[in-house]
Amino acid sequence: MKILLKSYKINTLFFAIFFLATLCVQAQFTIPEKPDEATQKTVRVYDYVKLLPEGDFQYLNDKLLRYADTTSTQIVIAIIQTTKGEDISLLGAKWGEKWGVGQADKDNGIFITLSYGDREIDINTGYGIEGIMTDRLAERVINQRMIPHFKNGNYFAGLDQGVEAIFDILNGEFIDDRDRSKSEFPLELIIFILLFIFIFLILRSRNNGGGSGGSLLDVIILSNMGRTGGSSSSGWGSSGGGWSSGGGSFGGGGSFGGGSFGGGGASGSW
Repeated sequence: MKILLKSYKINTLFFAIFFLATLCVQAQFTIPEKPDEATQKTVRVYDYVKLLPEGDFQYLNDKLLRYADTTSTQIVIAIIQTTKGEDISLLGAKWGEKWGVGQADKDNGIFITLSYGDREIDINTGYGIEGIMTDRLAERVINQRMIPHFKNGNYFAGLDQGVEAIFDILNGEFIDDRDRSKSEFPLELIIFILLFIFIFLILRSRNNGGGSGGSLLDVIILSNMGRTGGSSSSGWGSSGGGWSSGGGSFGGGGSFGGGSFGGGGASGSW
């Protein structure tokens, strides 16, 4: 009786393991086949769940095509319902690699995966982009410019702002919000305090009969006050004008060139 009971438990255990393994295989996300060449030349946003309205889809797609035409850097966005339990960062790397996004000799592709049902986003960078768009910068793009819009249900704004931020990073124009809040405000305060002390000393000098030296100090004050402070660019503003010409001299708007991905980038959830 004990032998039969033990045999029953072993069989049940094996059956449970086999059943779970079968479920895992069935649940694995299947990366779509690489689009035909005509589609590769005209589509950069692959919205498999029809999340974006037609106008927003077209605007974002055209923006990425123009950027590829002027820089040769190919950025592709894939919007899916769920990763089926697969790690979104690994999925993005495999997807970008399978499709060969970016130029083979530059590995300058970026693959963005938005899993609508899982509430996850991933930015995966090709080997040639990793040195410019670091994991840290990719993480900040996601947390500062994409997820806040996603939380409000505005997926187009999140993707559009994220793309603009990526453009700025690749152009060397990106300024981090947190870096600016930590550095620029104290600097302005210090300048104000120094200017106040400077004026106070001048007034004190005059009251003490400082003589002709005051006229020179007046010139210095007026010249300093007449300077513009130089507005601090946020680095997040619309850079659409830079991509509108679309000369296509690099041919980046064409088909995928066989770029490689190594898992660089970042992911986030909300």
